[in-house]
Amino acid sequence: MLERLFQLKAHGTTVRTELLAGLTTFLTMAYIVFVNPDILSAAGMPKDAVFVATCLAAAIGSGIMGLYANYPVALAPAMGLNAYFAFTVVQGMGYTWQTALGAVFISGMLFITISLFKVREWIVNAIPTSLKYSISAGIGLFLAIIGLKNAGLITAHPATLLTLGDLHTPGPLLASAGFMLIVALEYRKVPGAIIIAILAVTSVSAALGLSEFHGVVAAPPSLAPTFLQMDLAGALNAGLLAVVLTFFMVELFDASGTLIGVCHRAGLLDQNGRLPRLKKALLADSLAITAGACLGTSSTTAYIESAAGTAAGGRTGLTAVVVALLFLAAVIFAPLASTVPAYATAPALCYVAILMSRGLAEIEWDDLTEATPAVVTAITIPFTFSIAHGIAFGFISYVAIKVLAGRRHDVSPTVALIAAAFIAKFALL
Repeated sequence: MLERLFQLKAHGTTVRTELLAGLTTFLTMAYIVFVNPDILSAAGMPKDAVFVATCLAAAIGSGIMGLYANYPVALAPAMGLNAYFAFTVVQGMGYTWQTALGAVFISGMLFITISLFKVREWIVNAIPTSLKYSISAGIGLFLAIIGLKNAGLITAHPATLLTLGDLHTPGPLLASAGFMLIVALEYRKVPGAIIIAILAVTSVSAALGLSEFHGVVAAPPSLAPTFLQMDLAGALNAGLLAVVLTFFMVELFDASGTLIGVCHRAGLLDQNGRLPRLKKALLADSLAITAGACLGTSSTTAYIESAAGTAAGGRTGLTAVVVALLFLAAVIFAPLASTVPAYATAPALCYVAILMSRGLAEIEWDDLTEATPAVVTAITIPFTFSIAHGIAFGFISYVAIKVLAGRRHDVSPTVALIAAAFIAKFALL
């Protein structure tokens, strides 16, 4: 049955290899079951329900990717978009988390629509490469600020906006130790480095009496507080148009880039460098977004950590199905998740920030008309505490600089249209 479903022999793999690959991928991304509830609780969402929603969204997304698209790519709620959801849309803009879930659901429906046609290729190919890299890097820096804040390493200051936190308290010291542990373990290629560090800091915190230990396993908490709670009518508000588009665009870049990157490393691209069954893979991703919104979590997307599984030999959807089953089993660990303090998950945010910032190296630094809008994007995302504002300033500066530099031909109609839409948004809303 497994051979018929996943074509293991044709991909040069075995059941044992796929099981090991699935376990490897799960260990590298299991940190999300602790980090995502911690971030979304800042939006007022019930932490236990979000924990269950996170596990189920990851299980559903990974399962669809494995069974429908037959790729060794796992899915879970996206880092960066969960922070944008909680800190920008809810805390910053004042919308309810139910309305924000509605925006996620609508963005997922848009993604499904473009995945059925060739609109996706048209949009992705039209966006300048430098902006794609800088958006990823900017989201990484955004996560870094949130991680440093949660760790207590930075704090607000009336004169300088930000300043160093109190290093005489345990939180910043434990978070710093956790971060260095992650980097050291990753360098040594230890599977599950991030989850090991989170659990290590949590254990020390509980042993010192800094956080209350609630146990390890128990019956899953109720999903009712977040299930089908999205406010679709509120999300259709004109003021949320930019929010929906931001979710949509970041999901688009994340899904396409991650799928191609992971499958390239696994040798699954065809002779023309294209991804077979791309439509199925993108549909799996978009269905996971809508399912996640229904369950009660921010956007779900393909995880670059899936590359760890392909490095262990994963070549088919069986790898993703194994990940799905492990996430499904993880719902019983809710007591452990509620024990984890914010400064234990902060190192994970900072480490993911480093990985996402690598895109800056790919920018054409010798071309100021490419490098400048890229830096504007990467800087304004964390400094305005908004992915949407960073993307907006990036597109607007790209078009303006290209036109003023006499390189109007570099600006595609799609990019010009997006920039004009952002200008109108700032002027009218």
